[in-house]
Amino acid sequence: MEAKSLRPGKLFKMNGIVYEVIDYEFRQQPRLAAAISAKIRNIKTGAISVENFKGNPVLEEVEVEKKELQFSYADGEIVHFMDMETFEDVPVNHDLCATALKYNDENAEPIVCTFNYIDGKIASIVPPTFVVLTVAETEPSVAGDTARNALKSAKLSSGIETKVPMFVNNGDKIRVDTRTGAYVDRA
Repeated sequence: MEAKSLRPGKLFKMNGIVYEVIDYEFRQQPRLAAAISAKIRNIKTGAISVENFKGNPVLEEVEVEKKELQFSYADGEIVHFMDMETFEDVPVNHDLCATALKYNDENAEPIVCTFNYIDGKIASIVPPTFVVLTVAETEPSVAGDTARNALKSAKLSSGIETKVPMFVNNGDKIRVDTRTGAYVDRA
């Protein structure tokens, strides 16, 4: 696997250690070599670091088993998910699934996350690419604000904040990209 194919949620092995990509940036400037910067998390220790790759080095791929699990309920620091095929309960530490849970709306259908297993252990939890959330709080639109591509802040039903177009109002359902946290369209 080449470094330029890294994306958030992707797992790779470097120096014998498995990492998960949290954030990724590819920069190509005229007359200079490509630079790849990735914010990565060590799967074993949870330590987060920034790795800069010069050129396009080859990284070792990791054998990953994927399972779809649906959020059931949270019990303190333990979050319970249900296996969609066997209906088995899978308890998970809250720290491991905190990123995925910020897109879960308590008043709507529970999210179905992809669990990545390496050697039978949970390596990472990835939320669905797009989720539908309700706008809980945003400023009302003012006439004249829609002439350009203006955005305003909105607090969503799951508790996260994002920028939305001026025509979005309280109570509207919108689609959010979980990779970036950005507004996509109305649902």
